[in-house]
Amino acid sequence: MPRTASKVQELVSEDAEMESALEYVLERADEGTVSWGDVSDELTSGQWGRLIETGVLVDSDGEGFDVDDPDGVQSALADDDLEFPDAPDKDSSWTKWDKMAAVVSVSLFAGYTFSEVRDPLAGTLDIAFGPLMDLLPFFAVVMVLALFTGLYSTLLQANLMDMEVMGAYQERMKEIQQRRKDAEERGDDEALERIQEEQMEAMTDNLGMFKEQFRPMVWIMVLTIPVFLWMYWAIGFRSGNAAYGAEQIGGIVVPIAGSDVGWNDGLVGPIQMWIVWYFLCSMAFTQVIRKSLNIQTTPG
Repeated sequence: MPRTASKVQELVSEDAEMESALEYVLERADEGTVSWGDVSDELTSGQWGRLIETGVLVDSDGEGFDVDDPDGVQSALADDDLEFPDAPDKDSSWTKWDKMAAVVSVSLFAGYTFSEVRDPLAGTLDIAFGPLMDLLPFFAVVMVLALFTGLYSTLLQANLMDMEVMGAYQERMKEIQQRRKDAEERGDDEALERIQEEQMEAMTDNLGMFKEQFRPMVWIMVLTIPVFLWMYWAIGFRSGNAAYGAEQIGGIVVPIAGSDVGWNDGLVGPIQMWIVWYFLCSMAFTQVIRKSLNIQTTPG
């Protein structure tokens, strides 16, 4: 029985339609031996060949084929573990608040171009961030902001992404890819054609996974873009008028680049020093926060 169950499991994992094919063969086998002509209306030649190849069907003295262990096959088919995983049923559509956050985050991008958007927003945030400038050097203020953004980004990802749904999408794609690989190794063109169609359907279903991944991003952008606009406003990015003087902003010592590097200086190509410093701090703090709080932001 265990050996028959493993054979059936292998067949069904390779081809989800093999379950109904096995049921049909069992039905016809109740009447005696089975030949290709008896089942060709329901089975493909590839499926018939796999049943013989795996030993589920055995030769009956040249008169046809018998099911080697009909009771074992029947029991294995009744096992729920043989069900091929479908696309997750859970709806991953956004709420109206998620959609509103997406609109707000896109609107905030205008602040990078128009001072009419940037200056009032940055001036409001300066009520909270301004005192930090009086207490700390600018590089330390950026570190505090990176810690703050890293904390809420991690918490939003952990609470707004459904890891179970995302894991189900990924597991389904892995199953399809494995069955495709097995079919290629067997040279089963019919199975490959079916799997190709299934992959195309799965690609459409995967939009749900992308929506799950992007959902926390819109909320993160709603909170992070204003922080960026404040830094932009504070140092006068792109030769604009800086809200804080050079004495307050100062510079930073950078290995290889030298001492007292300006925050508007290009460090990595056209990317300015303040952006590089923020992202380095943000990535470091985010990793520490995830490890400290034991938060997982990717499917396990």
